[in-house]
Amino acid sequence: MFKHIVLTSLLLLISACSSSPDWDYDKSVEFGNYKTFAWAPDAKLQASASDYQINELMEKRVRAAIAQTLSSQGITLVEQANADMLINYHASVESKIEADTLNTSYGVRWNYWGWGVQTHTTTREYDVGTLVIDVIDNTSKQLVWRGAKEGRLRNKQTPEQREASINKTVADILQNFPPKVQH
Repeated sequence: MFKHIVLTSLLLLISACSSSPDWDYDKSVEFGNYKTFAWAPDAKLQASASDYQINELMEKRVRAAIAQTLSSQGITLVEQANADMLINYHASVESKIEADTLNTSYGVRWNYWGWGVQTHTTTREYDVGTLVIDVIDNTSKQLVWRGAKEGRLRNKQTPEQREASINKTVADILQNFPPKVQH
């Protein structure tokens, strides 16, 4: 089941499971020309009444983390009309099932049906969250860069833990923006 999630899930996902970010970009774009940014008009995590983690608090954390990371790269937040690029972001959560099977007996034993090995299987349901950050050229309105990171979500975090997780996740995603030239 796929449901949209706020930054909390994103932050939880990154802190619990250390996956590598994934990037894609238009190789024909000169990213050095991007010095200013604004929020895309639809840049907002979708709120869901059934998920307590989707809320304005997480929205603020994600925006603050993106703005701080881009600012540290010398990219300034401005009004949309004056921006070189627009930033969009979204998050999603997917439930997954994990199963572990353990051999509960050593060796092979004789049972009613013949020889056999006893095993025990345990299953757990968990949530995986994904945060996606898009960079859109403000002139052409075309997507020019996308970064994403997913990870297993953790619940019951303090506001400070949530903020730290979001900051790390966003920094991880944006570590390849602007893209490094490959030789």
